Amino acid sequence: MHALAFRQNYIANPRMSQILGSQKQSGEEDAGKCLLYQLHIKYLASYLTNNKNEMENTMTEFLRTSGAYWTLTALHLLHAADRLERQPLLEFVRQCQAPSGGVAGHVGHDPHLLYTLSAVQICCIYDAPETLDVEKLVAYVAGLQRPDGSFQGDAWGEVDTRFSFCAVACLALLGRMDAIDAAAAGDYVLSCMNWDGGFGSRPRSESHAGQMYCCLGALSLLGRLASLDADRTGWWLCERQLPAGGLNGRPQKLADVCYSWWVLASLAMIGRLHWIDEESVKRFILRSQDPEEGGMADRPGDVCDPFHTLFGLAGLSLLGDRSLAAIDPVLCMPAGTLRRLGLRPQRLRS
Repeated sequence: MHALAFRQNYIANPRMSQILGSQKQSGEEDAGKCLLYQLHIKYLASYLTNNKNEMENTMTEFLRTSGAYWTLTALHLLHAADRLERQPLLEFVRQCQAPSGGVAGHVGHDPHLLYTLSAVQICCIYDAPETLDVEKLVAYVAGLQRPDGSFQGDAWGEVDTRFSFCAVACLALLGRMDAIDAAAAGDYVLSCMNWDGGFGSRPRSESHAGQMYCCLGALSLLGRLASLDADRTGWWLCERQLPAGGLNGRPQKLADVCYSWWVLASLAMIGRLHWIDEESVKRFILRSQDPEEGGMADRPGDVCDPFHTLFGLAGLSLLGDRSLAAIDPVLCMPAGTLRRLGLRPQRLRS
């Protein structure tokens, strides 16, 4: 979602770590010690409003609805949601809803389940579901379910367990799970579980931490987490932690701040968050902050963006940072929003 001129690979390469370690500036060292609270607020509050003429703004137009959700949720975690103007954001979401009922990433674009979920999350956080035509939206989501219980992301037919989560999450937030074949949806997700305890994008696909979060989240909302071998699943997740503390998405990959959310939230759902080294994850996230402009990157030294900023903050919240608002591990939304909705996703105990 952003261009990178250079990736510092010192997490996975000890020699590179030695070379670059001597080049660290004092600001970068300080960023690894504490949360740059005010800088993150400033970075996020300006993201949707002050970069309209920049190339990055044009290149990311297709995911603007999700960008708004990342920004709003991150500011909620920082107790600064009032830094965004509520009505213009809700009006933007309303304009992104297509005649089919689905929501697009931007006005005039094609609707997709990914952006439809982001829109529903925004409206629920603002307690304004009436912003959307809910009946049309529910019909759109239900119409994307296939006979085997899976979901395609849009009218073009791609099937992925990410879309199972998006569909189930949309309907759970709106209290309309009755619109789909929930039993078939759960059966399909379970059919994507592999021998190693992980989940893939489709049956027999490679296990991946992002898919793991989506599958466990869907099963949680469907009340079917008990179908798991939670210890085997937890073990696969714990193996995502690298010696430097960060978490990766699958074997032989670099650590990435966003997996601090996908992995930690998945572990929280199955009651095994304590199985990883929490302090080293925190240090990795904090080292990924920009000490000058705010925001978080995928890993230390890279360019920051609201996507990684949200999931870095959400990971810290999940690990008990009391300066941040509480986050729900299933829906990545403020815990207070779910309490207001009366929604209690299933979670396992260790």
